Parts: sequence; structure tokens; C-alpha cells
Amino acid sequence: MRVAIYHSNDEHSIQVGKDLAKILSQNEIVIDNEKPTVVITIGGDGTLLSAVQKYLNLLEEVRFVGVHTGHLGFYTDWREYELETLIKALKSDGGAEVSYPLLNIDVTHTDGSHISYKAVNESTLRKLSGTMVADVLIGDNLFERFRGDGLCISTPTGSTAYNRSVGGAIVHPRLEVLQMAEIASINNRVFRTVGASLIMAPNETITIRPVPSFHRTYNFTADRIDLLDKHVKEVHYSIDEQKVKFLKYRHTGFWNRVRNSFIGSIDEV
Repeated sequence: MRVAIYHSNDEHSIQVGKDLAKILSQNEIVIDNEKPTVVITIGGDGTLLSAVQKYLNLLEEVRFVGVHTGHLGFYTDWREYELETLIKALKSDGGAEVSYPLLNIDVTHTDGSHISYKAVNESTLRKLSGTMVADVLIGDNLFERFRGDGLCISTPTGSTAYNRSVGGAIVHPRLEVLQMAEIASINNRVFRTVGASLIMAPNETITIRPVPSFHRTYNFTADRIDLLDKHVKEVHYSIDEQKVKFLKYRHTGFWNRVRNSFIGSIDEV
């Protein structure tokens, strides 16, 4: 087993990273930040999302586990005072894992260039100012002409993130689907969208194609990647063949995560 430590830049998380490195060394576990088989993140959900981006080329070999040093994270199962227990679990590792779908994103710019991204949670395309006007295709078929602030495409695990804040549904990650949620769509006597989030079958795709006669400078995001003033011809979304894998030593069930994050314990209800 080779372990990488990936921490956020706040002082507390840096210190926890040092403590973890010391305990790993005492237990003769190799620390390898270049080609790990396990990545331990220290911080919050954002830290874990950044770690996935860093190790995208190793997704087949690596599993992630999160230690949260602030508020309860959706992906992080351990606290900083549980490092010794986490190391004991690592030493008795039997390869148990749980995997979540990834979003595959292909962006075509107006100059013809292509860039691909992957996201654990979601991707958005929004206008920086004014109204975004874009055709939305499901597969090869035109579904609607969207007018509004933008669109959010999410994975099932990402359904609890930005998607939820714009009125999307919460989806269990065993359903390997895409979800498209509207961001402040325009619906009146002249313009009309479906006005609801859409959940696609695993083999379906979504393409957002800005209308050429309108300004094409947009804000594009993919998890923590945030690109401003990008000239976009189209963005194509699908479920990726790869998945992101998490250690399953004490992996909290999805609906328990939802309850803990948004409702609280039963005693608090």
C-alpha cells in the first residue's frame, strides 16, 4: 500500500497532515504522493474534489478516504482525532471499496479546439451577464431552446450539491444517471422551457449548444475548475466509463449522508 496525503491550505489541516504522516511512518506505511494506491484527503469536500482532479490519471488504481477538519463533509467519513483508528483500518485493508459515477465533459470552443474534463459533482455553463440562449439536445435530438442564467449537469452524488440548491432532485449513486437542472430559466408567454430538472438514463447524453447569434462568452465550471470568459461552441455531457472509488472501512450510507447533511440526527428532528 502506498498512501498520498492531500490537505487543504489552512493551518489546522496542514498540522493534521503532519500528524498523519508521522503515524504512517511509525506504522511503516509508505507515503507516496506520486503513485499512491490510497489518497487520504484532509479538509472538506472541496479538498477531496481537488484531490480527485489531481489523480485523474490513476483512478483505476487509487481509492480515496476523507478526513474532515471543519464542518461535517458529505464525502469525508473520519475526524482528525480518529487518525490512529484510520491507520489500523488501513493496515487490515481487504480491498473493500464503494464507487461513484463520474461526469465526462467535452467542451468545443468557437476556434475549434476541444478540452475534456471529468467531475465528481457537477458542471455548469452560465452567462456572465444577460441571458444565456442555448439549444439543449438529448442524444442527437433537439429538446428545447433554453433561456435563463444557465444550466447545471450533475452526477447522482453531485445531486446533493449545487443541483439541490437550484431545485434538482436528490438521486442515489447506484443510479448511474445524468441530471440537468435549470438555473433561473425564463418562462413566460413568449419563451418556454420544461421548467423542471431532467434525469437521464445511463446511456443518454446531453449537449448544450449556445445559439450563434448571441454572445458566446460563458462561465464554465467542473467541480472546483472555474473558467471565466470562455468562447464556447458546445458542451457535451455523458457518464464516464471510469468511476471514483472510496475506501469502505466505515463508509457512511448515502441516505444517512443526506440525513446528516440536511436534516440532522433523529433526536434533533
